[in-house]
Amino acid sequence: MTSNERVVVIGTGLAGVRLARRLGELGTPALLIGEEEHRPYNRVLLAEVLAGRYSPEVIALPAPAELTRGRVTGIDRDARTVACADGSVIAYDRLVLATGSNPVLPPLRGLFTEDHRLPEGVHAFRTMDDCLGLSKAVRPGAKAVVIGGGLLGVSAARALALRGAQVVLAQQSERLMERQLDPASSKLVQRHLTELGVEVHTECRVRDVRCVGGAVRSVEMADGYALDADLVVVACGVHPRVGLAQDAGLDVRKGVVVDDELRTSDPYIHAIGDCARHDGVLYGLATPALEQADVLAELLAGDATARYTGTRSLTRLTLTGHDSPFDLAAFGETEALPGDDVVQLADATRGTYRKVVVRDDRLVGGVLVGELGTVGALARAWEGAEPLPSDGGPLLHLLTNDGGS
Repeated sequence: MTSNERVVVIGTGLAGVRLARRLGELGTPALLIGEEEHRPYNRVLLAEVLAGRYSPEVIALPAPAELTRGRVTGIDRDARTVACADGSVIAYDRLVLATGSNPVLPPLRGLFTEDHRLPEGVHAFRTMDDCLGLSKAVRPGAKAVVIGGGLLGVSAARALALRGAQVVLAQQSERLMERQLDPASSKLVQRHLTELGVEVHTECRVRDVRCVGGAVRSVEMADGYALDADLVVVACGVHPRVGLAQDAGLDVRKGVVVDDELRTSDPYIHAIGDCARHDGVLYGLATPALEQADVLAELLAGDATARYTGTRSLTRLTLTGHDSPFDLAAFGETEALPGDDVVQLADATRGTYRKVVVRDDRLVGGVLVGELGTVGALARAWEGAEPLPSDGGPLLHLLTNDGGS
């Protein structure tokens, strides 16, 4: 690529903004197109806005030099242009899809009105508008039902409880955050939420959202039990936003397929962040999105050697309560397979829990709850994938040495 080529980036989330900013620093300015009216913001911190800890301005991202508001409706790969909803057409030499993801809205009866909108009182929790709508609707004593007990659902439930709502969290699987946590650490998360006043129901499938006059009134479970609800938050995960890519005929397999240069099946179109599938992996996390943006910036600015080879990222979550924060970190495989070695340290009095899983003398995963002083050293050992000394002493040192971060 030459420096006078025009780079157009669709999407103003973490990945798109990071790419535009890095390209600007490298002397290759990019045009960023975003459809949200708000200034670009850090989506990871939306729960803190809902909890009332931060204002929307606090989580705003540095404004890129070239930003245009609008919704892209199509890509013409032959002409190398994108069409926008306002009728404008924007030419590109290189196009980057950083379109992110959409919330999963399950096929529950009553979840949509006749014109395919969410009823009054029912909210997704993905955008700043979602967050502000929830913030406006929640009040002390309001009955709130959160559907979904993953990372997003846990964060939303905690935030609503801090705002004084009576919160019920309905999780279909047997434990909270089952994708990231093992049973013991999941129980600690549940205990923390319970201490905040959240009523947690696991192995609990929601069947029906009941509305009266277009507004939600209750949520019915599969066993027929009904929960009164002034507010319902649907936090059932996300799926990559790939409509533009599919319509343009790009290779899409759940996500937009990219190679180590983050190129799609069209060499003039790249994809990064939640919408991109690299080496069979859909990450849906902030750290890989930022790493992909950095690599692509170097490539587009002329470094032909830059490559993205994947990210080994950990999940961090801080649940701020009334007294003290509840911190957790999880990485890799937190559940042991037959033949794996497991080291666990638990302190019920302090509410701390540390566990690592070792396979073939290599650290393959771990989970820490409470004091996270060791997380930095453990994560480095995991990311490096180097064999551990066979006597296990250094591993125990990593687990217990709080100077490791």
